[in-house]
Amino acid sequence: MSHQELLHPPGTRVVELDIEGMTCASCVNRVEKKLGKLDGVAATVNLPLESAYVTVPDGVTDEQLVDTVNAAGYKARVRQQRPAGPEAGTAAEPAAIPASLLRPRLILAAVLTVPVFLVSMVPAFQFANWGWVAAVLALPVVTWAAWPFHRAAAINARHFASTMDTLVSLGVASAYLFSAWQLLADPRMTEHPGMEGMSGGLYFEVAAVVTTFLLLGRYLEANAKQKAGDALQALLNLGAKDATVLRNGKEERIPADLLQVGDVLVVRPGEKIATDGVVVDGASAVDASLVTGESVPVEVGPDSRVTGATISTSGRLLVRATRVGSETTLAQMARLVSQAQTGKAPIARLADRISAVFVPVVLALAVVTFVLWLLLAGPAADGDNLRQAFTAAVAVLVIACPCALGLATPVGLLTGTGRGAQLGILIKGPQVLEDTRTVDTILLDKTGTVTTGVLAVDATAAFTGFQDGAVLRLAGAVEAASEHPVARAIAAAAAAVPSTGATAGAGTLPSVQGFSSAPGGGVSGTVEGRAVMAGRRGWLEQNGIILDAAQQATLASAEEGGATAICVAVDGKAAGIISLRDTVKAGSAAAVARLKALGLRPILLTGDNAAVAARVAAAVGIAPDDVYAGVLPEGKVEAVRKLQAGGATVATAGDGVNDAAALAQADLGIAMGSGTDVAIEAADLTVMGNDLAQVAQAIELSRKTLGTIKTNLFWAFFYNAVGIPVAALGLLNPMIAGAAMAASSVLVVTNSLRLRSFGK
Repeated sequence: MSHQELLHPPGTRVVELDIEGMTCASCVNRVEKKLGKLDGVAATVNLPLESAYVTVPDGVTDEQLVDTVNAAGYKARVRQQRPAGPEAGTAAEPAAIPASLLRPRLILAAVLTVPVFLVSMVPAFQFANWGWVAAVLALPVVTWAAWPFHRAAAINARHFASTMDTLVSLGVASAYLFSAWQLLADPRMTEHPGMEGMSGGLYFEVAAVVTTFLLLGRYLEANAKQKAGDALQALLNLGAKDATVLRNGKEERIPADLLQVGDVLVVRPGEKIATDGVVVDGASAVDASLVTGESVPVEVGPDSRVTGATISTSGRLLVRATRVGSETTLAQMARLVSQAQTGKAPIARLADRISAVFVPVVLALAVVTFVLWLLLAGPAADGDNLRQAFTAAVAVLVIACPCALGLATPVGLLTGTGRGAQLGILIKGPQVLEDTRTVDTILLDKTGTVTTGVLAVDATAAFTGFQDGAVLRLAGAVEAASEHPVARAIAAAAAAVPSTGATAGAGTLPSVQGFSSAPGGGVSGTVEGRAVMAGRRGWLEQNGIILDAAQQATLASAEEGGATAICVAVDGKAAGIISLRDTVKAGSAAAVARLKALGLRPILLTGDNAAVAARVAAAVGIAPDDVYAGVLPEGKVEAVRKLQAGGATVATAGDGVNDAAALAQADLGIAMGSGTDVAIEAADLTVMGNDLAQVAQAIELSRKTLGTIKTNLFWAFFYNAVGIPVAALGLLNPMIAGAAMAASSVLVVTNSLRLRSFGK
């Protein structure tokens, strides 16, 4: 059974759609409901990615799916599958969101809104007939710049639906049209500076400011959406672009996407393994950290399985390709990231949820206000009653125009994310803030998140007749001639040990003669006239050096404690054991305590062995029952899903490629900035440092920013709830409504600016 067949029930298939035109949660719900009416079809629509992941029975065609979405008022197309190759592995990149199309509209709106605002609100900038200039400058803003809102409102209106775009469109249009009507009715109302008609007012600046700020929010949102596919591309870019293959006894360099199952690859030290395969000849230490996230290289030899995108560090290998193109481990990891992102629950932002009731009510109130004023005021020959009815109805729309509502999220988000950037914390969008509030469990990847991810010598145990320092110095001198990561760690530790010999002084090592390396075994050479060997126990035994029972017990104790143990022999005798460990970061224990104080349950997740995981967990204060060891990339995703199925809201913190799928699957993904681009792009939050304490600070900031935004939204809606009835009763003309709206905006901005003091 193939990977794809595991993802949906028998007799069905998965179709991925790109959908254009969705603007809010109500759009998502409408598309899901429309698709769900087709027999046997289940759809999950993702608003940020503008995509749908649809499980379809065999009897439903792709054309039916596309026609159904198009009939709902949106544009859909089926994603085309990639050809097999190193860049395969996901159906396609998410649909591009046209942030570049919003940018010129935002720039134009900002440039024209500034003079409109100044000439309308500051008497010192006014001149004769300034109202006509404001009308001309505001016209491109409320038409071309505001076109995305008008278009969305029109699409929804065709289907007898409304969203916040509907109210934005009507609010902007009514403010401008009412002002233009006032100016045309009394062309002399701004004949002199500071002059405005007493029977009404001009609100060109209201229409322009609302458009500009809402475009800013939409632009920021579009930018966040546009980056959604970067994780997949970064993951795919890890693969080798070329490969050396043996054909007819000769080496030939070919593009990696031309590899076929059965090809024999030649992999030299320092080269990437181009695809998944089995070693047929040679031995080496393979650095798999790009894929597994673990720092200790894996020793491989004949019949060992190797993974594409890993690096041979020390020996020449011949590898027979067993999986190529879309079947490789790297490609399957890319699919995991894609499916986890698409499978996220649709974002239902608070403003959109409220708009489902708020917008129709406001529209109905405006109509009712107009009709009641006409009916109750009685006939009037001069048309004043019609004017009063229209003025009251427009006042309702102006007071309901969501200026403060439009500012509530973008200004709060801008301030919170700006402060976060100063603290080295990147928040990708408003949905992240909602996720942080409900998180109760956090999975912490061990390597690179809780630990440094770099091997270092932890201890040296010298056997009888030898001294610890001497054993380390001699081993380090031989290892210094090797490029193996373990060798580099030993050499670095040895260089820091003072010597009493001819090469006295820290930072220097004696020279080695007759150096020899056995890939997968160890190294040997002559140092200061002494024959030195360092490597695996089995290799030393092959060379006639046998550890006695006590020495074997020392070795076993080191390995059971989670260390990588290297045996050292001098002059044909076992001299000692050098233990290396991945070290715990200095601030990890305090950071774990801080996460617990936030109400989170920390769980350690690692591909390393149980002994290593238990040691690290004990060092940082994580309970033994909350340790998941020996977990592969697929297992990390399953661990997240299992916790979610049990009712937990899960955050995941990691830094490696192997963490990318789990970061995307989690309710909240947190990437360490010291990690790979894949992990960073797959995550919702990124902390630019490598300190786990920043993870706790990021959650604190996110929750604080969300609280500020919700406070903003409350006051924005409270202002509407109070202002609309007053306007409907004719007690609030549009001029005062505009002033009240400005005041509510100032309140929202001031409240948001308090976030600048976070963390001080």
